[in-house]
Amino acid sequence: MDALGLTQQQAEHLEDAVDVHTLAQSLSERLLPHDAHELAQLQGMSPQTLLQTLKPLPHREYSIASLPGDGQLELVIRQTHYPDGRPGLGSGWLTQFVGLGEKVALRIRENPSFHPPAADQPMILIGNGTGIAGLRAHLKVRAANSSAPSWLLFGERQQTCDYYFQTEIKAWLKSGVLQRVDAVFSRDQAEKAYVQHVLAQQAELLREWVKLGAVIYVCGSASGMAPAVHSVLLHALGEPLLTEMALHGRYRRDVY
Repeated sequence: MDALGLTQQQAEHLEDAVDVHTLAQSLSERLLPHDAHELAQLQGMSPQTLLQTLKPLPHREYSIASLPGDGQLELVIRQTHYPDGRPGLGSGWLTQFVGLGEKVALRIRENPSFHPPAADQPMILIGNGTGIAGLRAHLKVRAANSSAPSWLLFGERQQTCDYYFQTEIKAWLKSGVLQRVDAVFSRDQAEKAYVQHVLAQQAELLREWVKLGAVIYVCGSASGMAPAVHSVLLHALGEPLLTEMALHGRYRRDVY
């Protein structure tokens, strides 16, 4: 509030034309500039003009890593940072600033194109980073009601600190929920390797699983991993087959 040149009285009482919320709460729903010059240009504005000038905060979307029956919502969030070291707005708030017991506004958006396959259908799960969240949810469904084989291909940075749900994944592998796990960590070797490289190396096995009717799920980065994985799938399976699989719900993606 001080940075915007607003008094405490302005912060506590808005004119009827703005809303019944306090100015502080209304500002918490707006995207504030980080540049000192841009911030200075806002000083002296009336509360009404200020709220009309500032853009609303954009929504953040996260894949859910849990099931309704778990009794809690579980997410996998990577804390991002601006070049000056400040945490990102959404990830910083959820991982650093929101207190225990505080309320967080959210809504659940259904993704019907990423629903689980039939219980007797083999499943290939491919993802990187926080994309493990959506894949884990599928494995939890499978652990509860299926004996069909599942294959997980997962990529991250370092195994020591980025192998999310490692204990759970190893237990699923031991119990047979997962038939195979290929995990690759890009910074654990001199030449960086990613999940698409592992998939390309296993192209023959990929074709065997697809012949058995496997469904392919991809979850994670839309800008790097997903296009690279798609390219590998095109090369390994051919465009006609991959297009047919997509039309029949056997190639599904949840990328962001």
